[in-house]
Amino acid sequence: MATTSDELLHCVTAPSPDEAATVDVPAAHRAARAAHRTAVPEPAAHPDLPELAGVEDPRRVAPEDARELTRTLLARLATLEEGTRAYSYVRATLIELNLSLVRFAIRRVGNRREPEEDLIQVGSVGLIKAIDRYDPDHGAEFVTFALPTILGEIRRHFRDATWAVHVPRRLQELRITLAKARDVLFQRLGRAPTVAELAAHLDLSQEEVIEGLAAANGHTAGSLDAPVTESEEDPGPLAQRLGAEDPRYDTIENLIVLKPLVAALPERDRQILSMRFGEELTQSQIGARLGLSQMHVSRLLSRTLKHLRADLTAT
Repeated sequence: MATTSDELLHCVTAPSPDEAATVDVPAAHRAARAAHRTAVPEPAAHPDLPELAGVEDPRRVAPEDARELTRTLLARLATLEEGTRAYSYVRATLIELNLSLVRFAIRRVGNRREPEEDLIQVGSVGLIKAIDRYDPDHGAEFVTFALPTILGEIRRHFRDATWAVHVPRRLQELRITLAKARDVLFQRLGRAPTVAELAAHLDLSQEEVIEGLAAANGHTAGSLDAPVTESEEDPGPLAQRLGAEDPRYDTIENLIVLKPLVAALPERDRQILSMRFGEELTQSQIGARLGLSQMHVSRLLSRTLKHLRADLTAT
């Protein structure tokens, strides 16, 4: 029969006005990443510190002078009481004086597509920790003491805050271990190691290695708008090459389910459906052919569609 058309299916599956209900659509989830932001304290006034005489902007002090001034100010900081105006000023000056050390640490680890401002904030956290923990009596240079602390803070930021998806800490650490093992085996074998070779080198199972390699893909997310250059003829974005679910599959499934339901209807109801949705006749034309009024045809058609809709929903 011609009654199983798309128009009939729409009439059956679409809710009637009295069945329509308001559905609350949930708001879209916004992914939020906590940024390390620690502001450098600004002193209210210049205390009486002869070590800072003539220093207007600590960030513009030459490297050699900055190293000597840092040594002097750290010794002075150790003699000051925490919380005083002089202590806060010396501490803030030390931070500004050594921001170049933070930038050096950022260049050492690589930017990794992170905003430089964010990395400076993260590195400043490590610099502040180094200043607070440094003991001049130990004799070690401040740069030697502070650089590992700054690098550790930046690497911790990369480990914990820059993953595109949430990955367990165990797999984050396994990713780093696998990267180091691949470098070692590549130098030894002259080629990329296999999963079995990585597992033997690290004394792990192959399943663990595969899990770690798969977790590494979650560190960064590729853009669907990025061009694909594998084919010179069609270097369009990746999104154009991804498949999508065809909504017509639902239509086909509904038509398959609807067919036996229509076949079980009385003869007159099937005739009305066939003339309305198959031959596309109006209700007046159907009534004239069957000897019924247009109003009677409308009632019969509404009753039949309601019956089909109920049976289709219950299937």
